Amino acid sequence: MIARISSPLRTNAAQLRSVDLIGPAGKLEAVVNEGDSDAPFAALVCHPNPLGDGAVHNKVVYHAMKVLNATQWANRLPVLRFNFRGTGLSQGTHDGEAESGDVLAALKWLQNEYRRPIVAAGFSFGAAMMLKACCGLTRPGILIRALVALGLPIQSKDRDYSYPCLARCMHPKLFLSGDHDQFAPARLLEQVAESASEPKHLAFVPGADHFFTGHLEPMQHALSGWLKEQLI
Repeated sequence: MIARISSPLRTNAAQLRSVDLIGPAGKLEAVVNEGDSDAPFAALVCHPNPLGDGAVHNKVVYHAMKVLNATQWANRLPVLRFNFRGTGLSQGTHDGEAESGDVLAALKWLQNEYRRPIVAAGFSFGAAMMLKACCGLTRPGILIRALVALGLPIQSKDRDYSYPCLARCMHPKLFLSGDHDQFAPARLLEQVAESASEPKHLAFVPGADHFFTGHLEPMQHALSGWLKEQLI
């Protein structure tokens, strides 16, 4: 299913607290935007490639967090964001593949802290690592409610990405990108989405590039609409 969506909303973030996660390469710097105490889900948002200055406060990551957390979007979930290994105050060295282990550490922390199903999201490199972690998840006790891949990369100057894990990934999945994404031409992203198991949804934000430049609010609206359908 393909949709093209545009509509803006504005919101405010909730109370923020710092936490330290323990990942495979050491401590991971992280922050949590607190949600309602009775929120039915918790959420994770993963940042883009640190080699391109990706970090926890990336604009796309922040705006996705607001959709999951802020009152005006009516979700009010607790949302965890963290810096991958070697980024900010996180220990370790950038690897490019092993960061999926950092995602698993974040999922484990969320499950232990909130003990409720998790909505896992990521932008760009963060989306790739999130899918690798969540679609290969075998750890008992970590419950995934839905997956959100924002600006999922397929081609970059340094590497090509493939996602064989999607064929066996049964969680509800949203693929949301700009229709001018320079790292994921629409036809290639359509092929990736077609390879994924159901349930899934592919949506393009008209006129947006990989970073949703000038189109962050339409991205938020598209994300919010899908979440409302999935989390009822």
